[in-house]
Amino acid sequence: MAAKRVSVRQTLSWAIVSLCLLGLPSLIDAKIYTKCELAKQLTANGISRTYQGHWVCLAIAVSGLDTTKTTMLPNLTANYGIFQINSKEWCRVGYKGGKCNMKCEDLVTDDITNAIKCSKIIQQQNGFNEWVMWQKKCKGKELPDIANCAAIG
Repeated sequence: MAAKRVSVRQTLSWAIVSLCLLGLPSLIDAKIYTKCELAKQLTANGISRTYQGHWVCLAIAVSGLDTTKTTMLPNLTANYGIFQINSKEWCRVGYKGGKCNMKCEDLVTDDITNAIKCSKIIQQQNGFNEWVMWQKKCKGKELPDIANCAAIG
């Protein structure tokens, strides 16, 4: 019987989070970046030009450069924003928390400063391998060409 209660609680929690997230895009500014716009933001947030191709490739692979993308997962967590940052370890829904000490909602806005800050923490702790899609789409592959994107850094 106790196992059934946990399951009902988890299902109810998942339903509440899902309903909140469904309304979230209408409350925030949506933006789909170009690779050059993203490169400029990466430069402005201290990401070296040397690694920007990896960051741009990651964002293309996980979100299609969409700042408002939210992906619900079977393990009752969700991935948020342009870099698809997971709520289990890195952020919290509704309050600041996780290893990035921020709200997950702060990762799904057209101002990607928080998404970059949190992604830098993830990358520094676990490398790009934290993102399965980076491994599949970017690792050892030709990265997006950002050479003509006037983002000096």
